[in-house]
Amino acid sequence: MASRKRRRGAGAPVGAPATCYIESSALLAAFLEADADAQQAIRARGRRMTSGLTLAEAHRAVLRARLTGRLTADQERSAVRGLRTFARRCELVAVSDDVLARAGRPFPVEPIRTLDAIHLASVELLGEPPQLVTVVTRDDRVADNARALGHAVA
Repeated sequence: MASRKRRRGAGAPVGAPATCYIESSALLAAFLEADADAQQAIRARGRRMTSGLTLAEAHRAVLRARLTGRLTADQERSAVRGLRTFARRCELVAVSDDVLARAGRPFPVEPIRTLDAIHLASVELLGEPPQLVTVVTRDDRVADNARALGHAVA
């Protein structure tokens, strides 16, 4: 996956509070790859939101990284502590029936995987105008769809 630099919140009115939806790929890039851009984006000021799905995916990825020898047990514990801190600092979007119903309908750039569709549905159902929400992702399919829906991408 190619990392791209983008202006955070591009398209948002000046002075508007920033809302960032942090998708799994960016969170994992920050935690497992030490991606400086992802780390900066998930620590940015403003309202941070993520799906319960993000936390489940992140915890599974950390466990998988330890089981495959990519992380030591100490590194795994540190990553889990970091994920808990991240979760406390974010508003969590539940994977609700509404999210799942939206995920089952077409998106602007198809095909898209089910878990990516759940993330995009979560963003859409935040109730915020698209120009006020930045989607923080490292996944090209999520990024392409977020842009097509009117969101900035970081």
